[in-house]
Amino acid sequence: MTKESYTRPPVALEQRGVSADQRMFSPSAARNLVPILGVLKRILPTHGTVLEIGCGTGEHAVHFAEAMPNLTWCPSDPDSEARASAASWIKFTGLSNVHAPLDIDVCAEAWGVEQIAPFDAIVSLNMVHIAPWAASLGLFAGAGRLLCAGGLLVLYGPFMRDGKHNAPSNAEFNASLKARNPSWGLRDIADLERLGESSGLRLRNAIEMPSNNMSLVFARAGGRTPTSDPVKSY
Repeated sequence: MTKESYTRPPVALEQRGVSADQRMFSPSAARNLVPILGVLKRILPTHGTVLEIGCGTGEHAVHFAEAMPNLTWCPSDPDSEARASAASWIKFTGLSNVHAPLDIDVCAEAWGVEQIAPFDAIVSLNMVHIAPWAASLGLFAGAGRLLCAGGLLVLYGPFMRDGKHNAPSNAEFNASLKARNPSWGLRDIADLERLGESSGLRLRNAIEMPSNNMSLVFARAGGRTPTSDPVKSY
């Protein structure tokens, strides 16, 4: 796979609180936790192992692991401050079904988790628009390699559909991202579908979420029967 230059994104595009024990608090994570959890509880298997790409503060990882105790959650982030926060959240909660955060660069040919693959799901929240297109290429290639048959790749964030934004605020957000880094920006669902097809993944759900965001659910060939509601609004 040919890669463009990849610069790791900053820890956040927001102001975050930090506790004395290195736990960071993300306002956006607090806002979107409940709707994202609702989707994950509906689509993820009851038992299995989930790899999270770009876990940020780690708040999502511990909340999801607590709400779905029969799933093993494997958070990862390329940023050392984010990993320190996630590790502190894991220690603070005392959860046994969350692994220590990993350093994964999605653009790498190997992610260093091959020994614990295949995964039942790979989850990446608010990542692809604050990283260059190479990160999306790497994410889908990795999902194609590391997901089990029928395994899911779940993306969350703002997306375009057929080159159009679904709200003026998303168009403004896209412009601000590109002003910060020209290689960033909202991705078009059709482009992601093509990436999925090249890695053996098919778009199964496109779910409308609060604040003009979406959850995209891609499934690897084989395995589970698709849900009966391929598109559902929240």
